[in-house]
Amino acid sequence: MHAYPPDFTAQEIRIWEAVRPHTMTSPERTIALMRAAEYVLQHQIPGDFVECGVWRGGSMMAVARTLLKALDTSRTLHLFDTFEGMPSPSDEDFVEADGTAAQDLLASEDPQQSLVWAIAGLDLVKRNMESTGYPSSRIHYVQGKVEDTIPEQAPEQIALLRLDTDWYESTRHEMRHLFPRLIPGGVLILDDYGHWAGARKAVDEYLSTHQIPLLLCRIDYTGRMAIKPVGA
Repeated sequence: MHAYPPDFTAQEIRIWEAVRPHTMTSPERTIALMRAAEYVLQHQIPGDFVECGVWRGGSMMAVARTLLKALDTSRTLHLFDTFEGMPSPSDEDFVEADGTAAQDLLASEDPQQSLVWAIAGLDLVKRNMESTGYPSSRIHYVQGKVEDTIPEQAPEQIALLRLDTDWYESTRHEMRHLFPRLIPGGVLILDDYGHWAGARKAVDEYLSTHQIPLLLCRIDYTGRMAIKPVGA
């Protein structure tokens, strides 16, 4: 049996174990996401929930289950992904810990088997999301590179923003166009900040350029979470 941190509730663990086959994130990151969703509801932060980088949908499945548990299905969930695997990385994209280039990792692995390639089709993701029971009318799937679909197909108000597209260029684009739409008091979750150097650089550059005093709280070795301050 997996040994969970003592502050995880039985209900949180049940949701995590239900979505575990469909996510590459850790239990710590998944439960932090669930608690962020609860925070948004508790404090009535207006806006939709947005995820960039979906894979099989496990993280948004956890969000949907959390909203259902709270008896609140008023929020629209937006899932942005190619649904065809990872686009090409740039020279900025390498593993933070050992410097391994993302291009080398992708070239060395079978696209159909590799978790790095993260291939999962739209039909699979739809089935997984539908299995939660969350209203399908409240789930929007946006297929394509984020550089091609954002900002045009993104909501004007965002309460929770989860970024998990790994690479520098996509993360830079997401921060540029979506962070301004995140409501003050809303939650930003970064899945790759501690693992992929390009994702970290994109976030740090944006915050520095716009002089935004954002405390990125550590979830685990790679995940970070922050609440957008007023005036940012």
